[in-house]
Amino acid sequence: MDFAFTPEHDELRQTVRRFLDKESSETAVRAVMESDRGYDERTWTRMAEEMALPGLSVPEEYGGAGLGPIERAIVMEEMGRVLFCGPYLSTAVVAADTLLLAGDDDARGRLLPEIASGRALVTLALGEEGGAWEPADVRLEAHRDGASHRLEGTKEFVVDGHVADVLLVAARMDAGVALFEVDAGARGLERTLLPTLDLTRKLARIRFSGTSGRRIGSADAAPQLAMVLARALAALAAEQAGGAERCLEMATDYARTRLQFGRAIGSFQAIKHKCADMLVEVEFARSAAYYAAFRAADEDAQELASASHMAKAYCSEAFFHAAADNIQIHGGMGFTWEHPAHLYFKRARASSVLFGDPVYHRERLAARIGV
Repeated sequence: MDFAFTPEHDELRQTVRRFLDKESSETAVRAVMESDRGYDERTWTRMAEEMALPGLSVPEEYGGAGLGPIERAIVMEEMGRVLFCGPYLSTAVVAADTLLLAGDDDARGRLLPEIASGRALVTLALGEEGGAWEPADVRLEAHRDGASHRLEGTKEFVVDGHVADVLLVAARMDAGVALFEVDAGARGLERTLLPTLDLTRKLARIRFSGTSGRRIGSADAAPQLAMVLARALAALAAEQAGGAERCLEMATDYARTRLQFGRAIGSFQAIKHKCADMLVEVEFARSAAYYAAFRAADEDAQELASASHMAKAYCSEAFFHAAADNIQIHGGMGFTWEHPAHLYFKRARASSVLFGDPVYHRERLAARIGV
């Protein structure tokens, strides 16, 4: 498989990096993460109108750019480098893929143009109590009520669920798992912003009490949701690889300039070894993330599932190790609130358990390959 990037890929990366360096500086991240909404509306609008990033993987017929998982991985990697605070993962990645795979032309025609233009925030409510993310684990119930359905139950850890305009909800029926579209203003819907370690990504608990939902698609949605989750893992792994790479840069820059006993600390063997280990993990993380992205582009469901489990497990640990070592290399300064190292550490820890922790994904991968 050819992992080489094209000149167009390189230009996309540089363009996105220039934009994010201005719009997602440390100052901007700190300001936004302390707000309840968790994102800056002006930045999101500019991202849609000037960069067309929310519609990056939305087909052109729905107002998007029609690009694929590789381009999306590049964008996610750059967002991970700066701890971008915004509903990109939830709306432009997970929700867009859910709509594309659900097989409902009406829902696509109504919601995808809104996503691509940045006018609507849409998220998938899949996870449930105990960190259950697989379609087989869905327990929230849907009951037919005339021409519509009523939803009963709770969804946990819904990314940007507190600000989403539309919720795509996975619910269980007699025939299996189905998808439902729920408006944010629907009766019987209660949204609670959860207290989290990582303030740069907001999660919500959503309670449904006889809430009306419109069914999306007609067949069992479990296979489509499994594919959505695999693509989400690939995108999140790319974001983690970007965060790990930035931690490596911060650590090595500091090691070259911080002097002790008249020498740069980077000349000490212990620091050299730590930086070298970080470099190896970062490079492997990027390889794992882009392997999953290329498999998503191939649309090989079986290979993508294995590649995404592997990428999520490895990139989670690589990011966490890089963030922790970055703090260690910075010494006492790295533990302070004023230094950004702790922001990366918290994002790394929270991302490692989002959609399942490394142990879970290794177990899933082992089961797939018969180990």
